[in-house]
Amino acid sequence: MSEERLSKCIAYVRTNGYNIIIKKIALACEKERFALASKSANLYVRIEPEVKEQAEKILAALGITASNAINMFYKQIILQRGLPFDVKIPYTKPLDISTLTDEQVDAELEKGYADVVEGRSKLAKQVFLDIRKDYNL
Repeated sequence: MSEERLSKCIAYVRTNGYNIIIKKIALACEKERFALASKSANLYVRIEPEVKEQAEKILAALGITASNAINMFYKQIILQRGLPFDVKIPYTKPLDISTLTDEQVDAELEKGYADVVEGRSKLAKQVFLDIRKDYNL
């Protein structure tokens, strides 16, 4: 490897946040050259600006680009043969009336009354079955 090429590789490695000892730089650059050559597919996504901004701040703190993070995510999908995390509705705790103010309790009672008036109700037996199912009781 020429000295000029080695200098470019060192600069590349430093700017991308890698902490590699000098003896491994040439090998890393050669691997990176082949890796860059094979990355030719594009992915276009629409995402909420706030989500993108928050995620990119975290990735920047970790020294990872969004492109590398997405590449890692896709590789994990392949390795796991599915999403690398559980996809489920988040567990929500039942409403704890002792933590509510009188106004909040009144508002919740009004919501419940409106549900009954509009026919959005269930038999008590079904409610208890749903609670046992939803909260693993």
